[in-house]
Amino acid sequence: MTERERWPERPARFETLSGIPVEPLYTPESLAGWSPAEQLGRPGEYPFTRGVYPTMYRGRLWTMRMFAGFGRPEDTNARFKYLLAQGQTGLSTAFDMPALMGYDADHPRARGEVGKEGVSISTLDDFERLFADIPLGDVTTSMTINCTASVALAMYLAVAEKQGVAWDRVGGTMQNDMLKEFIAQKEWICPPEPAVRIVVDMIEFTAKHVPRFNPVSISGYHIREAGATAVQELAFTLADGLGYVEAACARGLDIDSFAPRLSFFFDIHNDFFEEIAKLRAARRLWARFMKERFGATKPESMRLRTHTQTAGVSATAQQPLNNVARVALQALAAVLGGAQSLHTNSYDETWALPTEEAVTVALRTQQIIAEESGVAMTIDPLGGSYYLETLTNKIEAAAHEYIRKIDAMGGIVRAIDTGYPQREIADAAYRYQLMEDRNEKVVVGVNKYAMTEGHPINYLKIDAAVEHEQVERVRRFKASRDAAKVERRLKQLAEACRGTRNVMPVLIDAVKDYVSLGEIADVYRQAFGLYREPIIF
Repeated sequence: MTERERWPERPARFETLSGIPVEPLYTPESLAGWSPAEQLGRPGEYPFTRGVYPTMYRGRLWTMRMFAGFGRPEDTNARFKYLLAQGQTGLSTAFDMPALMGYDADHPRARGEVGKEGVSISTLDDFERLFADIPLGDVTTSMTINCTASVALAMYLAVAEKQGVAWDRVGGTMQNDMLKEFIAQKEWICPPEPAVRIVVDMIEFTAKHVPRFNPVSISGYHIREAGATAVQELAFTLADGLGYVEAACARGLDIDSFAPRLSFFFDIHNDFFEEIAKLRAARRLWARFMKERFGATKPESMRLRTHTQTAGVSATAQQPLNNVARVALQALAAVLGGAQSLHTNSYDETWALPTEEAVTVALRTQQIIAEESGVAMTIDPLGGSYYLETLTNKIEAAAHEYIRKIDAMGGIVRAIDTGYPQREIADAAYRYQLMEDRNEKVVVGVNKYAMTEGHPINYLKIDAAVEHEQVERVRRFKASRDAAKVERRLKQLAEACRGTRNVMPVLIDAVKDYVSLGEIADVYRQAFGLYREPIIF
């Protein structure tokens, strides 16, 4: 073997996944003019670079919140109980595509999708089954749902009432990030303006009546999964957050009355240090925007609290056990970056919804990091690293430049109307794919170290009978309702949508009378119209 074969030539240019050049060595000169007091501070203090709480994981570990949802409500309820028994500390709910798009299980458009990508939910009866024997005053729940998030929140609060749990004890997070939908995930009903109006209704309602609940999780995760770089993910996510804050302030809400309950959700990809730096830059940018642009005075209003999830887009169907290593490294980056909660993907998710075995490995990955690695013993252990601080500064500056451009366009809604973030993400996704295709970016087991023969794995399969049973149950339940009550509630909702009344009290009354998710979504379609995406290519 020649010397060149033993030590293959490395690429002449080193850079992060966002294209930020990486020097061979970082020294104090790399941080010339850098002020630890101004740019770092202390944990729990402005600008929160080192973490949003003074004690961070010394005081309390991050919430281990594994995403779960499939089949009928009782199927997911069983998975919830299993995960809680295994040491999970918070619930996270995945809904099926019909629920995400505003259709009941018995709608023709739902055919073939009921319970396939998440749990099937049509009426309050389903929500009651989903959370049966789970005390909503003791467990926090995250719900990944957007254009029908208002319906899910109404049903969740109705279930809490039935359990005898006061709303001021109910904690959790509703994703409810409609601006992100128009940018990346594409699950919508109505155009941006009425969609944001409903989000603000939920912000206003929860601030007054459900003070422990996060009404929106401003989500970069799906932006990243669509192909954005880390810088783009950060910039467009914060721009979405600024859009919601501006809309809430225009409603007349005081910034310090609602900002403490805004939360965030970021993807954690493969570039270890870039992901850590991204979370640190996010906290610093958000704190400064809230203080300087909106005049927030409470420290809680300036804290960027974030859920994180390992990058689904980085997982491979080839050699799926390699995903265990990827998830472990990504989870470690989330923890070193100071996340408040974390979902670790299962190794089999490129094939199907995760099996019980695979989800247990994913949860144990978090527990091993928490209990065995030692990284949670001290706060921000990488703070002060010449490389990490330089990278944090560069990501912050690059993201701020994107936000400046969006501001110049008139804000994020106007930018979405022109297709600006959509084009930027599409271009980045194309560049990344070219890098993989040309072997400029190694994907282990795919374009390097590939194996000619794969080994089959067991994965979760949803029996077709599940859909049939759920559809028939929904049909029977709808037929048993008081039709006059349903009609009256739908009329009240239509009037609220066409006027200025907050829709949440109307929705809660409606779901208590068993108005369905699809029926409510139909009112949104009629009152607000349907959204059509701009053509960007």
